[in-house]
Amino acid sequence: MVTWNVLWRFAPDWHARERRILTALDQLQPDVIGLQECWGASDGTQADVVAEHFDMHAAFLAPSFPPVPEPPEHDEQRGVLMGVGLVSRLPIVSVRRHELPVSHRQVAPVALEARIEGDDDVFEVVVAATEWEPAFADDHLAQTGRLAELLSAGTSSVPRFLLADLNCDASQPEFAPLSAVAVDTWELGGGDPHAVTLSSAVPFAPLEATKEIDRRVDHILIGRGSEIAVEGAFTLDQPVDGMYPSDHFPVIADVRLRGSR
Repeated sequence: MVTWNVLWRFAPDWHARERRILTALDQLQPDVIGLQECWGASDGTQADVVAEHFDMHAAFLAPSFPPVPEPPEHDEQRGVLMGVGLVSRLPIVSVRRHELPVSHRQVAPVALEARIEGDDDVFEVVVAATEWEPAFADDHLAQTGRLAELLSAGTSSVPRFLLADLNCDASQPEFAPLSAVAVDTWELGGGDPHAVTLSSAVPFAPLEATKEIDRRVDHILIGRGSEIAVEGAFTLDQPVDGMYPSDHFPVIADVRLRGSR
């Protein structure tokens, strides 16, 4: 299972970065991928690109954070949506859209909730990205609170995961609503406690994001009471073919569901 903020069609060279995203995912061969800052165009989405590459299933919803630049920075951004995507090896049997609360911005970001079913497995996934501006911390807290509600809305017999760029780590106040209802697969899988997912080592990292930089702000959480095993958790924090695929590193959790083969 992977969650990854893939930096939309922002610089540098989004085509080259997308090729490296696929290369990295080729190495991982995940069964489930949550994408933040996922692009959506009239002829398809980045989730579709990933799904077609692996012969998997895809879903996409918009809008999400950050707002698309106005005016566009280049022609290939024009008319393109900012969204969240889900790619799954097993069929995605339903998708629901949830608006996250906002009081400062004109457009509310959405969370994508999906149910995934196979012959032996049934589970649910929420994919989202939250506010990041320190001046909008009240919205940030309200959004993580809403995600906590969504994560706890399922039943213990059907595991429910949150794959999200939360723009906070577990020590920050915006994470508190989720701590009350979720378990971090990073901790269950023995992930490096010093790992970060938004690193100043990346040449195009947003160093102005002082609230988030050099922290593990991307997460795979599981609702409390779910019967799962996490056999490992890690990031990919090195360039791929000489280039970082995104300003965020992906988070990977090797999850086993009860009854899985």
